[in-house]
Amino acid sequence: MSSAASDSKTEVGSYFISNYPPYSQWKKDFLGDVRTALQSPPTETTPLGLYLHIPFCRKRCKFCYFKVFTDVKAPEVQRYVDALCNEISMVSQLAVMNDRPFRFVYFGGGTPSFLSPKQLTKLAGRLREHITWDGAEEVTFECEPGTLSETKVKTLREELGVTRISLGIENFSDKLLEENGRAHLSKQVFRAWEWIAEAEFPNVNIDLISGMVGETWDNWKDNIRQTIDMSPESVTIYQMELPFNTVISKDMLDNHSSSPVADWATKRAWVDYAFNEFLDAGYSVSSAYTVVKDPSKVNFSYRDNLWKGADLLATGIASFGHASGVHYQNVAELEGYLSTVESGQLPLGRGFVPSDEQKLIREMILLLKRGYLERDYFQQKFGVDIVSHWQSQWDKYVDEGWATVHDDRVELTRFGLLRVDAMLPLFFEPEHQNVRYT
Repeated sequence: MSSAASDSKTEVGSYFISNYPPYSQWKKDFLGDVRTALQSPPTETTPLGLYLHIPFCRKRCKFCYFKVFTDVKAPEVQRYVDALCNEISMVSQLAVMNDRPFRFVYFGGGTPSFLSPKQLTKLAGRLREHITWDGAEEVTFECEPGTLSETKVKTLREELGVTRISLGIENFSDKLLEENGRAHLSKQVFRAWEWIAEAEFPNVNIDLISGMVGETWDNWKDNIRQTIDMSPESVTIYQMELPFNTVISKDMLDNHSSSPVADWATKRAWVDYAFNEFLDAGYSVSSAYTVVKDPSKVNFSYRDNLWKGADLLATGIASFGHASGVHYQNVAELEGYLSTVESGQLPLGRGFVPSDEQKLIREMILLLKRGYLERDYFQQKFGVDIVSHWQSQWDKYVDEGWATVHDDRVELTRFGLLRVDAMLPLFFEPEHQNVRYT
């Protein structure tokens, strides 16, 4: 893992932490445990979620590290959609579902909105032959602005029942969008925004990235101004990182070139500025990455339930799931995924069975991303006082001005919140502190 705890350059390596233990520790050896977890009634009374991965994009962004495919033909897309539907048919029969309703559903990618309205309607119809998410409190769908049409937006709202649409704007500068390999331009953002507003989604989220190649202070301020003018229900701001499998990272490693991305101090200053501007506009800071306009109306069911250990049935190539405390990932090669599903088998690739200590670490570090931890919550769930359990770590962060410790909770300062992912490895077990994250 790259160390971003300082205000150093943005070098190649993973920074953002989304699970524990690190993915590099997940192995095929655990697949027997994964199958047992999926084929047995749930052992934990947790909410249930569903993730669907659509791996297609019009272009591959230069900073993208996800499993995506470009330049695909319609028959290839349809074969994948058919396989996804067949996988969900198999998933619907798993004992771990146990007639539980889906609390949250997430269509991610790639670019889910790459699919045509006809494909989306067919997908929804096929899925509902086996499952329903009518009672889900949140159905999220990721969108790239240039893939949207008025018909497609209506299909998302009316046919798929999407309640939260997340629009990957990233930046309003056409120059920066082109330089970073994005497929859309700003005019497509504003055109799509009209259709989205008319469809009246309960929650519309805008994604931005702090530190895209070519970013400047003046342009960043303009990004925040335009976002506030659009007045979305929530805004997510990521700090640009460079995992190993991005175009930018490959160029840096192959050519031994310096990083073209702003250093961590600058990126954090940009996020800090954005948070202050959004607070002045009436928003509230919801996590290290998000602000919301009205906390009483907007929640993040996918985020909050997942961070608290909810079961997540993952479908699609390379997707990550979690069942009865066991982690798993689907096969990460396209033909392998397709042929496995077409043979009538679940496309399981690797897994991990965490210890009780690892479950505690996972939940604590993920929930810390909200900016606070309730001590009673962990005492009741795990029988552990998280402060005394990690006293030296908290003492270090209190001394550095990153956190404050109270009788009932731990709170991050703004200084700590802006670098929360850099804080988390200190809580890892020793054997996981110096390993590659992915």
